[in-house]
Amino acid sequence: MRALTVRPGRPGSLGVEEVADPEPAAGELLVRGVALGLCGTDREIASGEYGRAAPDRGRLILGHESLGRVAEAPHGSGFNPGDLVAGVVRRPDPVPCGACAHGEFDMCRNGRYRERGIKELDGYGAELWCLETDYAVRVDAALGLAGVLMEPASVVAKAWEQIERVGARAWFEPRRALVTGAGPIGLLAALLGRQRGLDVHVLDRVTDGPKPDLVRALGATYHSDAAGDVLTAVRPDVVVEATGAAALVCEAIRGTAAYGIVCLTGVSPAGRRLTVDAGAVNRAIVLENDVVVGSVNANLRHFRQAADALARADREWLHRLLTRRVPLERAASAFERHADGIKTVITLEGGAR
Repeated sequence: MRALTVRPGRPGSLGVEEVADPEPAAGELLVRGVALGLCGTDREIASGEYGRAAPDRGRLILGHESLGRVAEAPHGSGFNPGDLVAGVVRRPDPVPCGACAHGEFDMCRNGRYRERGIKELDGYGAELWCLETDYAVRVDAALGLAGVLMEPASVVAKAWEQIERVGARAWFEPRRALVTGAGPIGLLAALLGRQRGLDVHVLDRVTDGPKPDLVRALGATYHSDAAGDVLTAVRPDVVVEATGAAALVCEAIRGTAAYGIVCLTGVSPAGRRLTVDAGAVNRAIVLENDVVVGSVNANLRHFRQAADALARADREWLHRLLTRRVPLERAASAFERHADGIKTVITLEGGAR
């Protein structure tokens, strides 16, 4: 079979190569790959900045945003040939830590977890892959190719779960939410905010292209003005920060309404300096009972929440997020950045629409 592989730590090693077909172990599905979504993590791995192959392997099959069609399923597994599925990315560490032992492996304490297509486990960027039934999530067949949004939607589902858990420490009836960044994570965060009945606002720098229209199609409000001005006008109860821009993070922390919650989902690059009035930030957090919480990755529960959210979403809207579709044989071109793009998808077979 063909697979998209890379030698972690070696820039320029990305390629499509022939590898042996996988053999499912007991309790595993054999899945025929349908599509693979790309994100910044994949680009970092391809450029040699990140990623780790298994100790006995030189190459890593890339890809963690999966969509596949079951080819073979164990009897009594609850899955059948033809089912669309997505695979959970992270696996608990073998020790395990307390969080992993309780199924909360997205909150692993010792860092010994493994991740498909990222850290020590081959990913889903192949024509065939195996998947433990305990880490498989059924995708609504009506979603077609948009089912490839399951993994980013799971990250967003976890972020909203964290927001609601933090808010539950006292009376919490948020009305306004601001999402910073209109990439895949930001737009899906806006979708889940609208599904919760919130007045959602989205801030991004672009003024044309598909992003403003996608936000408005949700019944949300799009902004491209200065962050401080938007925060002053909106006074959000909740901010989902999806850019990782350090200055914007600080603006968001200071700009929420009382009892505001800022959930950081974007990772800021290291080495950039920013002068911050730490005292003012401290006063804003303490005197208004504000909270800043980071959120990354997802466990099985969040994938199931994502499946429910996507099944309830407008399918045409979801498909509009898939702005580039590239066949596996031209996978290298999928890593090129396009200014007005949202989600690039590598197609692994022609069966999803």
